[in-house]
Amino acid sequence: MFGDLMGMMGKLKETQQKIEETKKRLDNVLVDEQSSDGLLKVTLTANRTVKSIAIDDSLLEDKEQLEDYLVLVLNKAIAKATAVNEAELGAVAQQGMPNIPGMDMFK
Repeated sequence: MFGDLMGMMGKLKETQQKIEETKKRLDNVLVDEQSSDGLLKVTLTANRTVKSIAIDDSLLEDKEQLEDYLVLVLNKAIAKATAVNEAELGAVAQQGMPNIPGMDMFK
């Protein structure tokens, strides 16, 4: 029984290390999103850090329109980055989880 417990603890520690490595790697995974007309483009990391925003000059004439574009495109980019982040971290966590009855939260 204690051998099983020690083995599970070791596996959990190893999984935690893999999760941390994956989080660092996701800082280098870039997610691009743009408005449907291409006037606003944003790039985020898969950890949801904004890396760049490119705004067409025509959007600078209308503050309200620019704000609307920013909200829409940033929200789409954040949703896309979140999906990548959760898929990557979920896969790592599921690989390393010991088979504990009632703890199938990653499935």
